[in-house]
Amino acid sequence: MTAPATPRPSARARRERALLILEDGTVLRGSAYGARGARFGEVVFTTGMTGYQETLSDPSYAGQIVVQTAPHIGNTGA
Repeated sequence: MTAPATPRPSARARRERALLILEDGTVLRGSAYGARGARFGEVVFTTGMTGYQETLSDPSYAGQIVVQTAPHIGNTGA
């Protein structure tokens, strides 16, 4: 008989905690993804339902924190 498998934490549980601190002192807590470390920049929003690849690679957004407002980013289809 083998020992029961040790449950692995979910991907969400393994995520590093992160803070977004706004100019007015507001602190928003969440989970980090992507590059780690301290960053600063102007927060900008994009409302496009498509073309997120172009937005995220567009050099005109350099130095800005881009927020994608579409509810799903990634591959979709049947």
